[in-house]
Amino acid sequence: MNILIVEDNPAVRKLIRRAISYLATEVNECEDGADALSAYATHQPDIVFMDIRMGRMDGLCATREILKSYPQAFIVIVTDYDQEDLRHAAFAAGAKGYALKDNLLSLEAFIIQRDLEDKDSSNGKTE
Repeated sequence: MNILIVEDNPAVRKLIRRAISYLATEVNECEDGADALSAYATHQPDIVFMDIRMGRMDGLCATREILKSYPQAFIVIVTDYDQEDLRHAAFAAGAKGYALKDNLLSLEAFIIQRDLEDKDSSNGKTE
């Protein structure tokens, strides 16, 4: 599984990497939404873990922009903010999931979900 972590805090990027690295074949990182656009194009990740509030471009804007060019992108918002309006905005932007940073182990479930979707599509199944 090829994973892209988009997070402005290096310590949090490291924690996310530790939480998911055993499920990944490749992990790339960047620190804001603007960098995420080029990183997605370069690495074509299977899943993106994206913070919301970052520097040059926030995660919701980056999610929308990535999905314009790559509608198959699987993006999960990872944030400190457990707010219904942000959760709604994330899904409206096209995110496939929303996880809180205080429970990074929940990211495993999104990796497994993505892996199962890949297997279903390679077997010709659609849902």
